[in-house]
Amino acid sequence: MGGQKGGSWLPFLYDNDHRWPKIERKRRYCGTGFGRSDCGGGGLNQSQKLSGKTVPALLSQFLQREPHHIVFASKRNGRWIDRSARECFEYIRKAMAGLRALGFQKGDCVCLLAENREEWTLTDWAAQWLGGSTTAIYTTSSTSDIEHILNECEAKFIFCSNQELFEKLGDLGRYPSVKAVVLWDDFDGMPKEKAGVPVLKEKEFLKDSLSVEEASQLALEVDPESRSILLYTSGTTGEPKGVELTQKAFTANIHQMHNAIPLEELSLTMSFLPLSHIYERSLQTTVVLIGIKVCFAESIEKLVENIAEIRPDMMIGVPRVFEKMFVKVQEKLRESSVAKRLVARLSFEIGKRTVPYRLKEEDLPLSLQLPMTLANLLVFKKIRAITGGRLKFFVSGGAPLSKEIAEFFFQMGIVILEGYGLSETMILSVNRPGKIRFGTVGLAFDDTEFKIAEDGEILVRGPQLMKGYFRRPEQTEEVFTEDGFFKTGDIGKLDGEGYLSITDRKKEIIITAAGKNIAPQPIENKIKSFPFAEQVCVIGDQRKYLTALIVPNLEICQSWARSKASGVSGSLKSVRDCVESKAVQDRFQEILDEVNKDLGRYATIKYFRLIDRPFSIEKNELTPSMKLKRRVIQENFRDQIESMYPPEDRQATASQSS
Repeated sequence: MGGQKGGSWLPFLYDNDHRWPKIERKRRYCGTGFGRSDCGGGGLNQSQKLSGKTVPALLSQFLQREPHHIVFASKRNGRWIDRSARECFEYIRKAMAGLRALGFQKGDCVCLLAENREEWTLTDWAAQWLGGSTTAIYTTSSTSDIEHILNECEAKFIFCSNQELFEKLGDLGRYPSVKAVVLWDDFDGMPKEKAGVPVLKEKEFLKDSLSVEEASQLALEVDPESRSILLYTSGTTGEPKGVELTQKAFTANIHQMHNAIPLEELSLTMSFLPLSHIYERSLQTTVVLIGIKVCFAESIEKLVENIAEIRPDMMIGVPRVFEKMFVKVQEKLRESSVAKRLVARLSFEIGKRTVPYRLKEEDLPLSLQLPMTLANLLVFKKIRAITGGRLKFFVSGGAPLSKEIAEFFFQMGIVILEGYGLSETMILSVNRPGKIRFGTVGLAFDDTEFKIAEDGEILVRGPQLMKGYFRRPEQTEEVFTEDGFFKTGDIGKLDGEGYLSITDRKKEIIITAAGKNIAPQPIENKIKSFPFAEQVCVIGDQRKYLTALIVPNLEICQSWARSKASGVSGSLKSVRDCVESKAVQDRFQEILDEVNKDLGRYATIKYFRLIDRPFSIEKNELTPSMKLKRRVIQENFRDQIESMYPPEDRQATASQSS
């Protein structure tokens, strides 16, 4: 996207070695069906479009129409192994037969506890195909959350990937509704039953198969109003709640994403966000139905290596991924020679000047064409190599993305299309090529309405909304208005053109002792835009002023400490060393002074404390989707927090809250 378009006097800008990333927005379909026309693309050649009111109906057509099309790829024994549409359909039919043999009935719920893998998705589709639904548990979930989810949803069948996750289930006798557990990767000493519950190897489970004809017919019989997904919220303020999403809602969302995001010219993506996350799950089904091949990352640790091997042209990410990429780029630049740092600084200045033109997909003026070409060749192309070099764009969701980070990546040709959605609503909006506005989550999808309540809360109405909270009718009623709008719990604004910006979660708004309402997340994001900060939690509810708990980034602090300008005496071997270093503390004070310049006086950070360990899921300070549990953090770090407030402030706070 961006750069001089066809007919440029700088043709080498677009050759195979030096091309500037562009997004082809030519539509290759008509109507509301899925798939591509005879002109092809992505390895598909479909003269007819897919149509259907349920996910199984769409999949049944897709998998049978192009049997040789490669749907998935996974790395096994050092080699990427493809799985075709025919092989996927065969697996699904075997999984359907296996579920039936275990006693699966229409309306039953299957639980998936595994990392992203082909079997995860294919088993999910098989359960839906039989008229059931699936619930997914994050591999990082606590034992108490696992027990709560399994017992509330009354899952009858659990699918685990390996011994570690199987053992995480603990005593199967705690789950009275469970009839069987299936392991995709068996292990030595694997029991045949546990607490009276059969434990099956994948081969045993897949020993039979439904016929093509029966499976095709069953796909047509799935009720659009039936439950497709039972998705559990991350539980930032309490127990996870089950969200019921219907086939009708899921299919509507697939159509909406297909119409909003330019996917037709893409061919390859990498799956690494947990499939328990609604963003990954819904977008993965959408891209499969478009004909985009999905490659599963081996692990987060091997993600960079896998990306270099696969070279995807689109990926789904969350802000934490981009924050870490940003930190790595900053670290590399800091360790470069003076000359290289100067070239990088000039390149980013040039990149910044091109942004207004590229956002509108306009030709660059002649005065910027050659400078931008050189910046691309000398700096940007090398940085983009970490994404494989072919990436057209990322789609980001799950939490607000820092405006500064989005602009930083856009300057060098890495486009991030930020969107918005919740467990209860699926995906609602996204920025689109040619219609990107930094700091917003874009425009609403088709048939989706946003409005802002008097207190600033975002309300939304659309066909992709949940049916309700599972077995919680009163809570369901509380979150819907009389005219059918869902109360998102987010605070935000709509501009005159319909672009939505998210400020923070309504429950996380800080109300100071003076009655000022302050959203902590934008402040935290500003601090994290400096790579020295790994995690940040702003404090100040019912207090006279704001303070912050900050976890330093050890690698960045170590890199900085090696420079003569840092003034650090000795080496920084641990986060504890960073916390205790006067030079590091002074550097963080400089960062906060810089952040405070752009904040209103009442929203500035007066004091901070560096923390010697990261906030973690294990200590219940983060949800499985890595969101802060602020109440737990404030309890666990009470001493550090109270040390930033003198006794008279504590007394004032106590008297106001009593």
